[in-house]
Amino acid sequence: MRLTRIQVISLLAVALVGRPLAGQQLTVDTAGVGGLLDEGMNRSEAMKNLMYLTDVIGPRLTGSPAVRQANEWTMRRFQDYGLAAHLEQWNFGGTWTRGPMWARLVAPRTHDLVAASWAWTPGTGGKPVRGPVVRIDASSPESLAANAGRVKGAWVMLAPPSMVWNNDGPPMAAADSQRQREFFRNLFARRQGLDSAGRARLQQFQNDLPYLLKRAGALGQLTDAGKEQDLLNMSGSPNRIYPLPYLVVAHEDYAMLDRLIAAGSAPQVEASVTNTMTTDSVPQWNTVAEIKGSELPGQVVIVGAHLDSWDLGTGASDNGTGSMATLEAARIIARSGVHPKRTVRFVLFTGEEQGLIGSRKYAETHAAEADSIQAVIVLDNGVGAITGQALQSRLDLYYLWRALLAPVHDLHADTVTDNNKGGTDHLSFLPYGVPGFNFNQITRGYNHTHHSQSDTYDKAIDGDLRQASTVMAVTALELANLSGTIPRGEKRAVQPMTAARISDSLVVKGNR
Repeated sequence: MRLTRIQVISLLAVALVGRPLAGQQLTVDTAGVGGLLDEGMNRSEAMKNLMYLTDVIGPRLTGSPAVRQANEWTMRRFQDYGLAAHLEQWNFGGTWTRGPMWARLVAPRTHDLVAASWAWTPGTGGKPVRGPVVRIDASSPESLAANAGRVKGAWVMLAPPSMVWNNDGPPMAAADSQRQREFFRNLFARRQGLDSAGRARLQQFQNDLPYLLKRAGALGQLTDAGKEQDLLNMSGSPNRIYPLPYLVVAHEDYAMLDRLIAAGSAPQVEASVTNTMTTDSVPQWNTVAEIKGSELPGQVVIVGAHLDSWDLGTGASDNGTGSMATLEAARIIARSGVHPKRTVRFVLFTGEEQGLIGSRKYAETHAAEADSIQAVIVLDNGVGAITGQALQSRLDLYYLWRALLAPVHDLHADTVTDNNKGGTDHLSFLPYGVPGFNFNQITRGYNHTHHSQSDTYDKAIDGDLRQASTVMAVTALELANLSGTIPRGEKRAVQPMTAARISDSLVVKGNR
């Protein structure tokens, strides 16, 4: 039998008598947990709050009036539950507002395309623009130069269609599986074998590419949404503003355009896009609330999620459920009457979708307090119930997390994995040595709803949200009442954020 990495660590810990892992040196206090379980599972207000957030306030794009409305509403809800709450300001790049748009194939036949404008990209100047669709290799300055003559007056595709498989069809054949592996291998192959200077040059070229396409006369860029059944996939940031229209096209339409090109049928697309942008920095806010510690108020456990969302849907799975679980965890602890020894601070970050900006700004602002932060726990994996915790390379904390999750065994939330999870706000605290974690969850179709027009309230599941909120409350209380301080992680030099670093962080959350 092949042992997992966790099993190997466990066996080594047992064998090394007198040399316990860090997590074994700390005692978990479970007093009061029963009341949290009862309050969270039997008197939840999470679904009611989620409905208001998603259906009444709606999508919460950072920089929009709606996200400020969400800040103020969540602050009031924390206060309704008896917590001290306020908004902490940070500054954000220019705002972006989606306007009306349409796109259609006009040759060799007429067909309305399912598409949406990438965020922080311009429109077409208030008028339709029409041109051929071309697919070119622009993976390097040399390949772009070789294809520059084909770009002028054209809509440009830079990649083949994504591998989107019909799960209801026949099983994937070996050849298809090989094509899929090659697709992802080629996607990341450019950086392989490069030294740091080579990677920096490639990154600079990729940052410059939209401007080079515009200089070459391109009408705009088309990219594959990479999801099935006409679902779209949104992203973008004011730290990487595009100089030309950039449309996310449903996979089915993008693949059709690629086939027409390959068949020599010369597809032409016409589109009209109206977006508005501002370039001046604007204030944004994180919602912050806390229950003051009874014995060690200067030491803090942070429970968090991101409040902002994309605007195609209403941001239920990404990350309305995480935000409302955080709000509900605060309600559970407050209403249960327990008194945490350390302060439990609840933070709803904004700017996460544009590169973790709100949480990075928060971590920078509170850097002097980093050693007093016991841990950061966040939830940002969709609507599913919590299954346990990912150790984020902190294998020394395996036994600690086993003990922390033991009281939620009956909620099926006590597995511990050695995953490193990316793409959400706990990452902002790791360079300061703060232990940071993002819970594992049941997927519940997250990869379909994520950043798409299908990210809506109806995907949420009452039982799962009750469970997730309760697990967060239980672990927050236990971390606050822990017998000692969790050993710090490795600290790294942290420089003020630049546009390049923020744009590099626009990655899909990983290792769920």
